[in-house]
Amino acid sequence: MPKVNMVELLKKAKEEKYAVPLINIDTLEWLHAVMDTAQRLQSPIIIGTAPFQVERLGGVHTVVGMIDGLVKDKGYTIPYVIHLDHGSSFEWCKKAIDAGFTSVMIDASSLPLEENIAVTKEVVYYAHAHNISVEAEIGHVGGDEANGSKEVLYADLNECVRMVKETGVDCLTPALGSVHGDYKGEPKLGFDEMQAISEATNVPLVLHGGSGIPDYQIRMCIERGTAKINVATENRRAFHNRLRDILAKDALLIDPLKTTWVAKEAIEEIVESKILLFGSNNKA
Repeated sequence: MPKVNMVELLKKAKEEKYAVPLINIDTLEWLHAVMDTAQRLQSPIIIGTAPFQVERLGGVHTVVGMIDGLVKDKGYTIPYVIHLDHGSSFEWCKKAIDAGFTSVMIDASSLPLEENIAVTKEVVYYAHAHNISVEAEIGHVGGDEANGSKEVLYADLNECVRMVKETGVDCLTPALGSVHGDYKGEPKLGFDEMQAISEATNVPLVLHGGSGIPDYQIRMCIERGTAKINVATENRRAFHNRLRDILAKDALLIDPLKTTWVAKEAIEEIVESKILLFGSNNKA
C-alpha cells in the first residue's frame, strides 16, 4: 500500500476504539525493527521523526528516501505514515511536506493561544492543499524534548474547541498529564477532561509520552477517543540495555551485525507489545 496521511487511519481507529502507534526512529536499524513488526502483525504504523532526529539522520529528504526505499525494497503492504513530530515552525512543516512527509505536527503550544491558532491555521492551509494531515497541541506535554524541558500545563476544553474549529486541524494533542521521558510514579492523566475534549471537538486525540503509562490507563485513553499514541523512551531504553548486555559478554565486538543489528530485536519486542496493547493488529 502507498504511504498515506493520518486522516482515515485515525478516524477508523477512533470509531473502532483502537490506537495507531507512532514510533520515533533514531537509526535505520530501528526502522527495520518497526516496519518488520508492523508488517508481521498487519498493523498500520506511523513513523515519527522530530526535527532533532531529522537533522541527525541527514535531513528531510534522507528520512523520506530511507523510509520509502525500505518499503519498496522489502515489499511492505501495510499503510504507513511519515510524520514530522513536534514541528517547531511553519517553515519546518513546509520543508517536511515538500520533501514527501505525509503528516506533520505543528507544536506551537508554548505560544499564547491566539498565536498558536494563527501558526496552526497557516500550517493547515498549506498541508491540506497538499493532502497532508496536521496535528496540533494545546497545553504543554511535560518532560524532555530534544534536551529541553517543559512543565505540564493541562489543556483547556474551550481552547481545544477553538483550536479545532478555527484551524480545521485533523487531530489534537491535549496535554492532560502525560510527559516525554520517564514518569516519577504512576501517571495521573485527566480522563474526564479527555472524554469531554473528545466529545466536544469530535476529532481523534493523540497521547504523547506513551512509554511508561500502565496498560489499564492506555485502554482508558483509547476508550475516551485517543486514536494515536506516541512511543519513544521505552524503545531507547530497551535498545541500549540490550546493546549493553551484548557488549558486556564480548567487549571486543565491532561488527554491527552482532551488536546494533541484534539489539534491534529489543525494539521489535516493544513495538509488538504496543501494537497488541493498542489493538491495531490486523487493522491494516
